[in-house]
Amino acid sequence: MSLPTVLILCTGNSCRSHMAEGILRAAAGDLIDVRSAGSKPAGYVHPKAIAVLDEIGIDISHHTSKHMDEFLNQDVRTVITVCGNADQACPVFPGQVNRHHWGFEDPAHAIGNDDEILAVFRRVRDEIRLVFEAYAAGLREGRVS
Repeated sequence: MSLPTVLILCTGNSCRSHMAEGILRAAAGDLIDVRSAGSKPAGYVHPKAIAVLDEIGIDISHHTSKHMDEFLNQDVRTVITVCGNADQACPVFPGQVNRHHWGFEDPAHAIGNDDEILAVFRRVRDEIRLVFEAYAAGLREGRVS
C-alpha cells in the first residue's frame, strides 16, 4: 500500500517549499509521501535553504525544483501552499481531499550582508519547522489529514 501524497507548493520551489518538504519528511515520512513543486519553478534549490536545513540535520541537497503540473496525474491527497501566489495559482488535483495554506516570508528576497540574509533563512526555517512539526504530530495522533 502506498503512502498518501502531501504536495507542498510555492511559486519558485527554491526555498520555502523545499524547507517544508525536508522538515515534514523528517517528521512524518513514515506516514506520508512528501513532495514539493512550484507554479513558476526557479530551476534550482537555493543554497542557503540547503545550508540552514543542514544545520538541523536535514539534507535537501538532492532536491530539485519541479513544476506543479508534474503532479496533476498523481494521487495527491493533501496540498499545502506556503506562499500566497501558489495558493492562488494552485489547481485542484485529482483525488485531492485536503488543502491548507500556511504563508511564510520568502527568504530569497532577504537583503543585507551574508549573516543578515542567513538570519532570515534561519528564522523562516524555524517558523516552517514549528508549523510542519505540529502538522506531523497531528498526523501521528490521527487528528489531521
